[in-house]
Parts: sequence; C-alpha cells; structure tokens
Amino acid sequence: MAFFKEDLMKVKAFIFDVDGVLSTECITIDSDGELLRTANTKDGYAIQYAVKKGYPVAIITGGTSAAVEQRYRGLGVQDIYMSSKDKIADFENFLSKYNLAADNIMYMGDDLPDYEVMQRVGVPTCPKNAVTQIKEISAYISDMDGGCACVRDVMEQVLRAHGNWYVADTKIQSI
Repeated sequence: MAFFKEDLMKVKAFIFDVDGVLSTECITIDSDGELLRTANTKDGYAIQYAVKKGYPVAIITGGTSAAVEQRYRGLGVQDIYMSSKDKIADFENFLSKYNLAADNIMYMGDDLPDYEVMQRVGVPTCPKNAVTQIKEISAYISDMDGGCACVRDVMEQVLRAHGNWYVADTKIQSI
C-alpha cells in the first residue's frame, strides 16, 4: 500500500470504465430495450472537481448510451469513447491527445475488458466488487463497490496527494 500512495504523485489523468465502475453492475432494461444505469453523485462531484483543477478525464466503455454520454459531458468530461471495440487504441489516442505517458494514468476497471489497459497504466485500480483477475493486477482496491463512490475514493486520494483537494474558491455547479 505504501507504493500506491507514492504512485499517486505521478497521476496526471484519469480513465474510467462505466458498467461496474461509474455505475453498479446491475442494469435495468426498459420496455424499449434501453439499458438504464445509475450514477453516483459523489463520483460526479469528484469528476467535475478534477476537471476544473485541470486533470484530463476519459471514459472508455464498450457500452453505448446517450444518457451516459450526456451525464459525463455535463460534468466536463471531454473524452468519452463509447462502443469501444479496442480499449487499447482508445487509451493510446487519449495519451497522444494530452501528450501523457502510460505511467501518468490512473485507470479504474472492474472486469476482463479492462485487463489489457490496466496492465499498461501507472496506477491500475478497481472497485471492491471487481473480478478476481482485475483485483490481482490492481495497485489499489477501493473499499467501495462500483457505482458506490469508488471513483470519488481514488480521485480524492490523488487530488489530496497533489494538494488540490477542496479549495474554497473553486466554483462547482450542482451535479
């Protein structure tokens, strides 16, 4: 765990999966076949705050949802890769866009589609209810389940380590 705390200092950007990370792993399907996901307001606050502090934030998901995209664009997330068939290609696009090294990325995933990217990033993390293979390669396992403020947990730790957590003059809109 000491190494994890040291690794927080090298984080310059965040990438998150959606299902099982930003939302719970249980999805409701409406009568039109639309997949309805949850969103945690504490996660939303942390994402918006990190964006306002200048951290690039990306979402890479295999899913497709206009509502998910609208939610996170509304929080300031500029880089949303929906229907990702190749998370590595999207990851490399994000690195290139911001001139970042893989070591500068904290990625949170919960299942096997995240495995390859998590092996490449500097700080791989996961929610408490991630699958075993993801837990095995994570530098940190949150005490929270996916969709239950695990994103807030890791983002707050990074921002605190950088001295960027909660500055009274930062204006945050309602989430």
